[in-house]
Amino acid sequence: MEDVLEVYSRPLDADRPVVCMDEQPVQLLGDVRDPIPAKPGRTRKEDYEYERKGTCSIFMFCQPLAGWRRADALPRRTRADWAAQVKLLCDADFPDAEKIVLVMDNLNTHGIASLYQAFPPDEAFRLAQRLEIHHTPKHGSWLNIAECELSALTRQCLSRRLGDIDTLNHEIHAWADDVNADQRPVNWHFTTGDARTKLRHLYPTI
Repeated sequence: MEDVLEVYSRPLDADRPVVCMDEQPVQLLGDVRDPIPAKPGRTRKEDYEYERKGTCSIFMFCQPLAGWRRADALPRRTRADWAAQVKLLCDADFPDAEKIVLVMDNLNTHGIASLYQAFPPDEAFRLAQRLEIHHTPKHGSWLNIAECELSALTRQCLSRRLGDIDTLNHEIHAWADDVNADQRPVNWHFTTGDARTKLRHLYPTI
């Protein structure tokens, strides 16, 4: 926990950007009957019955201090999918960074081994050298700012039926473009000092 809190205390640094990453499963749902469009004085109406269209996973990356987010929905969340997202992070999002400080949870796909399963050894090594990885503790996913961003995305954008992954990606990309235009940074308040006071029951008694 203190390791992640130390990372969050670092100032904004273009050479070593702090980026948080998380994933969220999404169930795709379609309408069995066409909804009745909204009219003046009447809200949109939809039938309670729906059709399951499968599932997918949203990958969320955010740079808290810069107010930057990127979200993509993919059909799966395998090691190869995570590795491809990391390659995009290194080569497209932060190509000039000396090191990307990556904060994420301990999911079994979130590790250097996934890069070696997805890419040739020289490419996997190149990407691994670009990363400084910090894992949130088990049962401590609340420390991951990307999880907070996924919660905001869900409330603001996904509170209705979306029947296919293309529509879902259109919605989440529009959301990301909108919040990035505002460059809303995340002001993280919880510090190591707070942890040692408020969560002292987690520390050993000496």
